[in-house]
Amino acid sequence: MQIQHDISLKSYNTFGIDAKAKHFISVSSVQELTDALNLEDYPDIFILGGGSNMLLTQDINALVIHVNIKGITIVSENETHVLIKAEAGENWHEFVSWCLVRDFGGVENLSLIPGNVGTAPIQNIGAYGVELKDSFVSCEALNVHTKELKSFSNTDCQFDYRNSIFKQEAKGDYIICNVTFKLTKNQHKLHTAYGAIQSELDNIQISNPTIQDVSKAVITIRQSKLPDPKEIGNSGSFFKNPVITNEAYQKLQILFEDIPGYPVSQNETKVPAGWLIEKAGFKGKRFGDYGVHKKQALVLVNYGNANGTDILNLAKLIQNTIMRIFGIQIEAEVNII
Repeated sequence: MQIQHDISLKSYNTFGIDAKAKHFISVSSVQELTDALNLEDYPDIFILGGGSNMLLTQDINALVIHVNIKGITIVSENETHVLIKAEAGENWHEFVSWCLVRDFGGVENLSLIPGNVGTAPIQNIGAYGVELKDSFVSCEALNVHTKELKSFSNTDCQFDYRNSIFKQEAKGDYIICNVTFKLTKNQHKLHTAYGAIQSELDNIQISNPTIQDVSKAVITIRQSKLPDPKEIGNSGSFFKNPVITNEAYQKLQILFEDIPGYPVSQNETKVPAGWLIEKAGFKGKRFGDYGVHKKQALVLVNYGNANGTDILNLAKLIQNTIMRIFGIQIEAEVNII
């Protein structure tokens, strides 16, 4: 392990923010991670994964530990299912591709989501009707205080919409080292009804799709709507879709007849944050080097040399405007550092 000093984190976060780490170390095993946590000269630490779900608004005056543990292994399998363990440092989309090549189903709808495997359970990543929790079996996480590995089951993780125990009571206490998934080997259950997947499959004249076809459709849709972080700095969807009471939704329908809503319980409705932001006039709006993406209002972007504070102030302006117009509080999905 080699500790570096005053390192730019621009290439380590998908927003492309040029914040600096006072100290930086990359670890490629659980033992190296443990050793890094035990460095007495660096009591303050900051854990960095794929850098896809955070907005850096300041330099990190601590030891940044980059979790770069790699490896994908088949734990066990039978005629219908397979258990796969993926290490935390594996790129999420590359993991999905690894599964698709082997015809393992269950994560195809999560294609092209940025970030690493180790950070995926923290916010229970999801897209097009599928969430990580649907195929998640367990994960092993290192306690930063005791330096002991603990296994978390699906139930232990308390998964919810873009949420988990790792964003709540266990926040900052654990570093996820690997994740085990249960995937199908045959008779795959396809999820094509959400969003434009079925329309895309129809466009390419596929009537009996495979999981690979579903993945290709998802990738096509995402690429048509979302900017590539390698080309334009962004963190994907910046805001969560708010959930409001049915009563509040019905009142909004009187004022905005075209407001979309999706029932999530007997008493609650989910409203697309992207629709709210677009209706408020922010879609495609640019403020110098930063702004709202022209194709997807949920995505805030860094066109060049914007800093994190610029983007955070834009996010606050959007939140305040949505509250003023609709009376709805939308929350950031990304972590503000």
